[in-house]
Amino acid sequence: MSKYLIYFNQAWVGEHSEAWFAARGPLARAVVAEMKAAGVYVFAGGLEEDPQEAFSADATGGTLRFTEGPYVRHPQFLGGFAVIDAADDEAARHWAGKLAVACGWPQEVRRFKP
Repeated sequence: MSKYLIYFNQAWVGEHSEAWFAARGPLARAVVAEMKAAGVYVFAGGLEEDPQEAFSADATGGTLRFTEGPYVRHPQFLGGFAVIDAADDEAARHWAGKLAVACGWPQEVRRFKP
């Protein structure tokens, strides 16, 4: 078994009505419930949509500094993710596909290093 990160960039979500988003929530929660039932679920969640709500910790200059807002101001940022423990790449593709269909936007998959 390997752990995989399935995630999306907030920019990939696109513009949709509140009703559209409201209809997607139950679909995504159903996939998470299915992941739990299959024993692959580790963690999943959506992130605050305003990147200004983030804060950063940086010690690269030799002194730890905290700053308000994202470390790098960029129009693309992480919107949400799921961590799964899947048998192989094919199983991870299966779950990423289910999330892509349920959410209505693309998902990217990356395996964690051993």
